[in-house]
Amino acid sequence: MPPAPSTADGGGLAEAVTIGVSVSVPEPFGSAIQDARAAYGDPLARAIPTHVTLLPPTEVPAARLPEVRAHLAAVARGYRSFRVLLQGGGSFRPVSPVVFVRVEEGAQECRELEAAIRSGPLARELAFPYHPHVTVAHGLSEAVLDTAFADVRSFRASFAVPGFSLSRFCADEIWRPWETFSFGA
Repeated sequence: MPPAPSTADGGGLAEAVTIGVSVSVPEPFGSAIQDARAAYGDPLARAIPTHVTLLPPTEVPAARLPEVRAHLAAVARGYRSFRVLLQGGGSFRPVSPVVFVRVEEGAQECRELEAAIRSGPLARELAFPYHPHVTVAHGLSEAVLDTAFADVRSFRASFAVPGFSLSRFCADEIWRPWETFSFGA
């Protein structure tokens, strides 16, 4: 089990920690999306590793982290590796200024994982219905979002998903992977 984040590593753990759970997009696809996000001028491009969210940013009491880890390990044991196909683009506009790559294959598995993860000690309401995707541009001008949408239509990547990652939001405002949970382990 990894140590709890400390002030020295940017974790800033006091009484609570902000966590997220996601499927990591592997190389070379992760860097390609992150580079595109940076080229569009997205200030969060280098602060957020490329991923499919399974649990959005969620604050949990530090004392409950062992329970959260046990919950995530139990969820992971109940699933098997699956394939994800990222292909084409989508947008949440006008509700939210986001352009993304669609999860064409593996979306149902992501939905099932999201529901299992967002239960027990991580039960919470969402601001929007869950929709698996990979963000390419967020909070930018309409013109930039239009360009990103046009560019992402030709994107295609396929990869195996062997598990998911627990990440933490650190004091330096960067998301860092903290622990990986392998399926069936």
